[in-house]
Amino acid sequence: MRNLTLFASSLLLASCAHYGPMPISDPGSSAALQPPVAAVLSQEASSIDRPYLAPVAIDLSAPLDPNEIAIIAVLSNPDLQAMRVRAGVSDAQVFAAGLLPDPSFNFGIDHILSGPDPVDNIAGALGFSLNTLRTLSVLRDQAKQQALQVRLDLAWAEWQIASNARLQAVRILELRRALEIATASEQSAATLLSRYLRASGRGDIPADQVQSARLSAIDAISNRQTAQTSLSAAEYELRRLMGLPPEYALRLAPQPLPEASPDSAILFNLAVANRTDLQALKAGYEAQEASVRKAVLDQFPSLDLTISGARDTGTNKLLGPSVGFTLPLWNRNRGGIAIERATRIALRAEYDARLFQTRAEIAAAVGGLNIARQQRAIIMDGLPEIEKFARARAPLPIAVTWRWRQPKPPNNRCATSISCWFRANRRLPSRP
Repeated sequence: MRNLTLFASSLLLASCAHYGPMPISDPGSSAALQPPVAAVLSQEASSIDRPYLAPVAIDLSAPLDPNEIAIIAVLSNPDLQAMRVRAGVSDAQVFAAGLLPDPSFNFGIDHILSGPDPVDNIAGALGFSLNTLRTLSVLRDQAKQQALQVRLDLAWAEWQIASNARLQAVRILELRRALEIATASEQSAATLLSRYLRASGRGDIPADQVQSARLSAIDAISNRQTAQTSLSAAEYELRRLMGLPPEYALRLAPQPLPEASPDSAILFNLAVANRTDLQALKAGYEAQEASVRKAVLDQFPSLDLTISGARDTGTNKLLGPSVGFTLPLWNRNRGGIAIERATRIALRAEYDARLFQTRAEIAAAVGGLNIARQQRAIIMDGLPEIEKFARARAPLPIAVTWRWRQPKPPNNRCATSISCWFRANRRLPSRP
């Protein structure tokens, strides 16, 4: 008997959970601060399953296209990794919602201090709450819908971060081009200012023209610095979205212009059917429906069944059930029902508001794209004439232009070396 008791106790202890500490790791060894392992990332990218991503083996040493940038962001972004871990909490809640409550057991001994009876009073009771059985299916449905909402919110966050990474990559490519143009403009402005300063030193041009050239050079420097700052901030933001270290070198493949967007009504219908944030709100609404059903069930009496046994001081042995329940006279959980119903109405209003916001955002995005395309078409139509004018224009030296407005120097001598050179080579244009 003793061995059997020890064996049963060992089984009971073995089935219990054990505590184990899990301290936060040192920042130097944190996985979030380490660059991604190329082989692991390539393997995960080749098996990724998302409707908006195409599985591909990623080579970090080659320029990255938009699909590869989005895949790296989905796999390596630290915020998404934290959300995936947090989603495990909702899965644990689903598991907990399907468990039955443990029964309760009471045991007591009353020792006789004085009196004729020869034995002590012994009593024990085994109880079980029947109220949990009544709401078990409702609680399970509620937990499943809440877990589905968390998963859909995670999918929406993945899509947003992937799209933001793609847009940021396009922005970086354009900012790099803008920086090249700003740098060339700065060099041209500096060269022009240097020529103006030399011409002003010879007295060929007035001081106000030099000042205008100096202001233009300062503006060119400011534009180049602004473009450089914007480019640096955009590159750091893209590295953050992709889960890469701040010093990681980004190589981006050129990206073509997107095709013309469809009608906003078509996009809105696609969003209603496929956007995971709207689906997450629907799942949250269904979870609240389960909460309302539970609140309605809680208005009925809660039942507790107890099996009790006793031996009194007269050696009488007693055994019998007992039932305990609440009397629904005043409360009847009317407050809980009102709260859950009001919450359901609020969730429905939030869903309608999100629908309205989605339609407005899609219409604004399509309208902005159409305007941008029209503006680009106007610029591209006028660009050939501008290039033709720039190639055909032959700017004359300032000394020559100034020379036309001055009286002829005495003894037919040139006033400047530039004018003398042009006169010697017979390249001065005829006076208008």
